[in-house]
Amino acid sequence: MNEQGRDPLIEMAMEQQELFPIREVSRLTGVNAVTLRAWERRYGLIQPTRTDSGHRLYSQADIDDIRRILGWLERGVAVSKVGSILARGHALAGQAGRATDTWLHWQHQARQAVQRFDQARLHRLFDEVFAASTLDQVFAEVFMPVWQDLVVDQRGYGQASEWLFLDQFLRCRVFARLQLAHVPRSRTVLLAPLPGQCHELELLVTSLTLGCEEIGVAPLASGQPLQELALVCERLKPDALVLFSHQSPTSEITRRLTRLAAVLECPLLLAGEAAEAAQDSLAGSPVACLGAQSSVMRQRLRQFLAGQLDT
Repeated sequence: MNEQGRDPLIEMAMEQQELFPIREVSRLTGVNAVTLRAWERRYGLIQPTRTDSGHRLYSQADIDDIRRILGWLERGVAVSKVGSILARGHALAGQAGRATDTWLHWQHQARQAVQRFDQARLHRLFDEVFAASTLDQVFAEVFMPVWQDLVVDQRGYGQASEWLFLDQFLRCRVFARLQLAHVPRSRTVLLAPLPGQCHELELLVTSLTLGCEEIGVAPLASGQPLQELALVCERLKPDALVLFSHQSPTSEITRRLTRLAAVLECPLLLAGEAAEAAQDSLAGSPVACLGAQSSVMRQRLRQFLAGQLDT
């Protein structure tokens, strides 16, 4: 019997362990079975359990990972690089222990509020999460996973509107936090997106989480021309310019970054998954890589500005 047929063992596993056959996973995620098998064989991205007859069975966690993979692919990350991103996320979840259940509960509440377009409920939830979690956890563990799922899955009626609703809500709340944090700091850093390679919310969240007591981070507007950044830095005189992207930089972008670093009067740094993907290609260049995880980016930025981190 092939994977499209009915197998009593599959039915029993689905009932007892909430496992799903590959055809159901394809329906839920929009990823065809051939691609799911290829991700498993070539990249080890998803490792479903098997029945005695060899049929693949996927857990809800597997389905969640598939949606995360789609999110990273949508943002331009190569499929060969997604495995390390997932592994890093799983490691962080494992370290979190029981807190993960709380984050999943909050994610569920956020999804319910978004489905109802209930802004008052979202505001209450945001305040509750903010009071009980670190700044990094508010976004990395609760709100951005929900936002990323909605970025990927907009096929159903109303899903695009749900994403726009949550995106607008989060941009307003993050912008408000940035305004509250807008006080003089000993160091100032400009944060700009690589052209066309991130959403405004991702840039704003990075601005909020990258700053600290001694370092203020000012985001530049989406659409900022790369070729004019030298002029912007000449006039604003920041202590560093950080470029942000979740897409692997092309060889042309890498060359442009190297040329930009040569004419800037301040250091040039790269952040986001682009920094993880470009570490080898930028080794020895004047461009420093900060990484993709908020706490790591923040630590490396402090070290770099203190002269303790080489490019």
